[in-house]
Amino acid sequence: MEMVQFNLAGEYNELHAKFPIGGNKPLIGITANFNEGNACLAEAYYASVLEAGGVPLLIPPYLHRDALVDTLKTVDAIVLSGGADIDPRYMGDEPDYSLLHTINPKRDEQELLLVKLALDRQLPILGICRGIQTLAVALGGKVHQDIYAALGKELLNHDQTEERGVATHAVNIVPGSKLATIFGCESLAVNTFHHQAVSKVPQGFLISAISPDGVIEGMEAVDGHAVIGVQWHPESFILKDSNRCMMPLFEWLVHEASLYNRAKELHRKIITLDSHCDTPMLFEKGYELDVRSNVALVDLHKMDEGGLDVATMVAYLPQQERDALSLSLATEKANSLLRGIANRVERSSLHVALCSTPNELLQCKHFGKKAIMCGIENGYAIGGDLSNIERFREMGVVYMTLCHNGDNDICDSARGKGEHNGLSDFGYKVVREMNRVGMMVDLSHTSEKTFYDVLQASELPIVCSHSSCKALCNHPRNITDDQLRALAKCGGVVQITMYSGFLVDNGVATLDDFMRHLNHAVNIAGIDHVGIGSDFDGDGTVVGCADASQLRNLTRELLRCGYKEEDIEKLWGGNWLRVMGLVQQGR
Repeated sequence: MEMVQFNLAGEYNELHAKFPIGGNKPLIGITANFNEGNACLAEAYYASVLEAGGVPLLIPPYLHRDALVDTLKTVDAIVLSGGADIDPRYMGDEPDYSLLHTINPKRDEQELLLVKLALDRQLPILGICRGIQTLAVALGGKVHQDIYAALGKELLNHDQTEERGVATHAVNIVPGSKLATIFGCESLAVNTFHHQAVSKVPQGFLISAISPDGVIEGMEAVDGHAVIGVQWHPESFILKDSNRCMMPLFEWLVHEASLYNRAKELHRKIITLDSHCDTPMLFEKGYELDVRSNVALVDLHKMDEGGLDVATMVAYLPQQERDALSLSLATEKANSLLRGIANRVERSSLHVALCSTPNELLQCKHFGKKAIMCGIENGYAIGGDLSNIERFREMGVVYMTLCHNGDNDICDSARGKGEHNGLSDFGYKVVREMNRVGMMVDLSHTSEKTFYDVLQASELPIVCSHSSCKALCNHPRNITDDQLRALAKCGGVVQITMYSGFLVDNGVATLDDFMRHLNHAVNIAGIDHVGIGSDFDGDGTVVGCADASQLRNLTRELLRCGYKEEDIEKLWGGNWLRVMGLVQQGR
């Protein structure tokens, strides 16, 4: 018998012949099958991931929830592999065991949970065969228990006898879909091994491929998530004569995973800061920081999932009457909201801290804590008493928006009647006092005349905590290109907001619309004078970045647009912290 020669030493030495070893390839988690007590995975899945440039990692079917979350923090994308039928009871349907083949409870419970947790974290996902069905069921869609019984018409043979790497029928690709972009065609030859199929796609998804007999063969997310499900087995082709016909799909996944990995690593290194959210408006509904909320767009869970380090929560006061009693009530309302922020931070103090200086934020980042800062939206809160400015600063308030949607004693609003022709005499005193105590002057919501008056009155840089560009959306709340230039000249910063009405003239804005405004502001004001102020929980939200859990999507878009990492650091808080530091130092 001929002896086989192994050259382990040669392999080892060749690996170490150059430095560094390995690269920075994204880690692709692949769900495993479960059969006769063993977790297993067909070679074709990991071979396709390797061929596309990723690193495969098998995810066995376990339900240790902490380990599952830790796994999702480690990987950069998920492949949901094929396998057994899904138990119809997860859809609220009674099983018809005459139609079902085998179900796999070990996989069902884990993978349905895995999908929801992965989407919370914006992980790219590719669902294959059973995987597309898992996506549908986890997210509220439906699956036929058996297509032949359900559709009641003559169908193609969807359980081919040919080997797995052979295509047996075509699917029609929907024009304009991600699949159409990936494959560059409107018809694709595929293999087929299934008797179940998606009958109803979940909300936020569209059908992207369909077979000639009407069976849904592909679906994809349309709300900014990088998620695609296909009913065929694209992985099988690479093992058949190294056929790369399906590699574009895996290359898409690996590309999205690479962006995700870069965004994730960048968030680990930099401070990510949102300069404006209105979450305190929800305190009366029982909001707590450490509980994942179905109502609020910002909480500790979503901050963690989206990689947000700092949320600036504002005490918002709508403009009301200005008699003595109303002014007193406004001050008390601000006091109550600020105490509410501090109390909720205290109740979650193991995980979050209340901060009011750049150094405190750096310490939080170092120790792995989230940070909350306080602002006031509407100078109406001071109630006509200048001493409240210093008192609010001592309570941790880092900025105050001079007005809201209506003129007040300080200044004219962008939505007001021009009562003072800009900044009032009292307003000049307010600006000087804010300069003195180290509180940033925020000009979001002010009239254009007020804006320029404040630039003349303030000895320190000013900010717009949540504004967008008038050149792209002619809303009175937005700021002009001349204002952007003037703000940059004084050393200030504008934080582009996600409020749809400030991004598009009509309809619901998308992340692309937000990026148009951010890019425009950078082109006019310069990279050192732009940042991000979401206005979450104050009606700020866009498709593709709907809440704090999706903020990493924004970083991926910045990377896609070609922004350098040092520039992304500036946009994500560096510019804001520079201005905050200058104001607090009084220079």
